[in-house]
Amino acid sequence: MGLGWAGYGGIGILANPRYGTTRSLDDITRHVSMEVLGWLWVAAGVIAVVSGVVRRCPRVQAGGFTALATPAALWGTAFAIAAVTSYPAAAGSACGWVGFALGIVWVSGMDDPLPPYLRKRQ
Repeated sequence: MGLGWAGYGGIGILANPRYGTTRSLDDITRHVSMEVLGWLWVAAGVIAVVSGVVRRCPRVQAGGFTALATPAALWGTAFAIAAVTSYPAAAGSACGWVGFALGIVWVSGMDDPLPPYLRKRQ
């Protein structure tokens, strides 16, 4: 997922932001440029990839899950506000991004699987 986040930031935001995305993010882009937001996605993706490689270190893994959930939650919140106030077409994207963020939070709470030598044989 980290590679997907980095790709979305680099290709979908920095290189070619869509009209619906930029319009839905008006409340955020008043304070932060789309370029900064794009690099936020890239950085979050890189953090997630690095933390995904580290094994048996819950603190690092928690940082990776936070890096994945934060931009999705930010996007979901911004799209929800836009859907309610000025751009009703953003409602579908709001549902998708909020659902994605909640899914990441849910998965982050799951236990790691046991090592193969401790698993029951069937």
